[in-house]
Amino acid sequence: MKTKAVALSVTERCRNILASNWQAHLNTIKADVKGSKNDIYTSKVYYMIQKGRPYLWIRDGDFHNTNTLIDERGSLSISTLIPGPLMGLLRSIKKLPARVALSGDVIRMKDKKVQVVKDSIKESILSEYNTASQASYTVSAILSSASISCRSRSEGFVDILNANDCYNVYKFDISSCTYIDGSGDIHDVELDDIEAPKADLLLPFSGKLIDGINQSQTRRRALILFCFEYYNMTARDALMLSIDQKGFDVLAKVPETVASSSLPQHYQWKEFRFSFKEEAKDIEAFCSMLVDLEEEALQNVKSYSGLG
Repeated sequence: MKTKAVALSVTERCRNILASNWQAHLNTIKADVKGSKNDIYTSKVYYMIQKGRPYLWIRDGDFHNTNTLIDERGSLSISTLIPGPLMGLLRSIKKLPARVALSGDVIRMKDKKVQVVKDSIKESILSEYNTASQASYTVSAILSSASISCRSRSEGFVDILNANDCYNVYKFDISSCTYIDGSGDIHDVELDDIEAPKADLLLPFSGKLIDGINQSQTRRRALILFCFEYYNMTARDALMLSIDQKGFDVLAKVPETVASSSLPQHYQWKEFRFSFKEEAKDIEAFCSMLVDLEEEALQNVKSYSGLG
């Protein structure tokens, strides 16, 4: 691990959210045969990023289909993945998930171009499926530890692609991109910078990886050890918050102040960043580096205590 944790840029965090998620909330302007209204209609849709542009799968019968015939303007809200126990914790400490807001035009695609997009996405899904099916024992153990309700992008999109008659496909021409962090602060992002990493074989699995780690008491104890080893913080609990090619973020329960023998200790949840020495290009590399860090931290603690 690097001696100094390197924070991700706003652009990197934005791209990571877009590449890891596949569900979004689409907002369009309500409309009927008489024209556009002032009210906004919102529903959940599915998307994939191809060459920097989101392609949307909207259910047949959803009001977005009618709304965009009259007024193509729309916006997408895409949240960072918060699987398993994380969501309840974030709500309890009033911390919002970071999210990306895109505005632009929602344009229905012609049948010939739809098939081209579907073929490209099928290739991506097949690559993700092969990666998971050929994973090492360490990777498989983490993925299988995730709760049943936590699905990877490939698992979710297979059902969507097979249900051809249930969805209409749209392209989303982006006009602006905004990143909203966990504190609610807003950051504008250049459109040229939002393209998702090419051939990414890590981020589509981030939800299952995060949940698999957080469902394992052994892995969570390792996160606690990381906080002690690299930040000299004695944590009572820790959860994986997010992962990326450069490292990961941990939410740990640490003392608010220096302990006093006469006063009870109070704890707060605080975010810590851990950076790899090199980028993890895929899920195997990420898990391998994580295990190496666990072993390194454990050996260091043993040497401090004279057990090594």
